Amino acid sequence: MSSELGRVAPGPMVRPVPVDPDGLLGPTRGAAQGRGWRRTSPGLYVPVSTPDSAEQRIVEAAGRAGDRGAVTGWAALRLHGDGFCDGLAGDGETIRPVPVVEGRGRVRAHPSVRVSREVLPDDEVVVVHGIRCTTAVRALYDEVRAHPLRWAVVHADRAFAPGVVDRAAWAVYLGSRPWHVRIRHARVVHDLAVTTSRSPGETLLRLIWVLDGGWPAPLCNVLVTDEHGTVVGMPDLLDVDLGVVAEYDGAVHRSRDQHTRDLAREHTFRGLGLEYAAFTGPDVGDPPRVVERLAAARQRAARTERRWGFVR
Repeated sequence: MSSELGRVAPGPMVRPVPVDPDGLLGPTRGAAQGRGWRRTSPGLYVPVSTPDSAEQRIVEAAGRAGDRGAVTGWAALRLHGDGFCDGLAGDGETIRPVPVVEGRGRVRAHPSVRVSREVLPDDEVVVVHGIRCTTAVRALYDEVRAHPLRWAVVHADRAFAPGVVDRAAWAVYLGSRPWHVRIRHARVVHDLAVTTSRSPGETLLRLIWVLDGGWPAPLCNVLVTDEHGTVVGMPDLLDVDLGVVAEYDGAVHRSRDQHTRDLAREHTFRGLGLEYAAFTGPDVGDPPRVVERLAAARQRAARTERRWGFVR
């Protein structure tokens, strides 16, 4: 999974083409059977030199979906600008099939696609970068239902943060389908997701705080001030009642310069009476350990003098 925060434009795509008897707009029938072309779906081809990428797999899957179906889920979200959706599983290596809704057509089963036969209303289909895909709200709905709760929330956070999906609009969309498959799962995801998370690891840390620790949800990435109102930092997670800061230190924090800045920031926060706890990737894979350390920080925070404020 990518850690992209803002909207991103899809990379280059080579659109599959049908056989052309003249060999101008596509391969001749003979050329299509040779080594220079690769069939992407029945009747459509691309040159064998075409690079493999998430975007290329999407445009080829769209050829399978035809003019009655649409790509959805992570693939549609990527077309809408969600850079987190790179077509890879959580391990960063496994290639995920492209989800498609067949709509009123029929899509043949193939390892490169995951076919849904759910209803596809016309008003939930748009054309983005020349590809038929579902609207952003429908795409996120399909995507979160494909994941367990915590990873589903990660995907919602990543779609909300850059504005690819509007959280309020998604709530309206969910309210319009009360009896749909796994609608309860999607509603829980909506309630847990926020618009201010800045990384998947931060989301997972927040979910441990809420789901495993059972504590009120912290604020995400708010500005902390000193007693004079001067901004001193922006912690990942902040308990504004007790004064506990929790930070997720991802790969970017491994450099010497960044680590030095992190230590200075911790010193500043502690000097204002905030309790501080930092966690890494392996930590969020061990929720009981995280809960134990957060609980200890909360106990210490109860004994400190508050000399800080915050700005939403």
